[in-house]
Amino acid sequence: MAYNIVTIVGSIRKQSFSLKIANALAKLAPASLKLDVTTLEGISFFNQDLEAAPPADWLAFREKLQKSNGVLFVTPEYNRSIPGVLKNAIDVASRPYGKSSFIGKPIGIIGNSPGPLGGVSAVKHLQNILPGISGPILGQPEAYLNGVGDAFDDNGELTKESLKGVLQQYLGAFAAFIEKQNG
Repeated sequence: MAYNIVTIVGSIRKQSFSLKIANALAKLAPASLKLDVTTLEGISFFNQDLEAAPPADWLAFREKLQKSNGVLFVTPEYNRSIPGVLKNAIDVASRPYGKSSFIGKPIGIIGNSPGPLGGVSAVKHLQNILPGISGPILGQPEAYLNGVGDAFDDNGELTKESLKGVLQQYLGAFAAFIEKQNG
């Protein structure tokens, strides 16, 4: 049986490195994981006034998460934090109060950047935001992918062998974590 993992892409840019990394992860995933690469451009802004009759896009996103066996975040870093679109999606999925769609879902987090720091501040912010509204977060190995600007060809295919190895190592640890949490 393959575990269904919602793989949330933290950027909505069409050629984002996060999307390319998420797609590479889906191709590299072991047979025990099925990564459902999920972008966030269709999720409307969270507004508590809408909770009585939530928009269809909120309900669909929440249901997708609820049916999953885990969640993997792949995010860039914007201004030393996560992108606003990702925070909005987390806010939508964590509601209504006490009924977060992330509850009980094992979580993985991969930060990335074309620069030298690999999105470490964004990952740390997710590690601060998620406890209390999610299941356990994979602590080791941590994944801060730097220098990703030259890791893909013109078709978005991963060509940087060193990055491929890092992704495979992370996926192996994440697969074991998912199996343990869902076992």
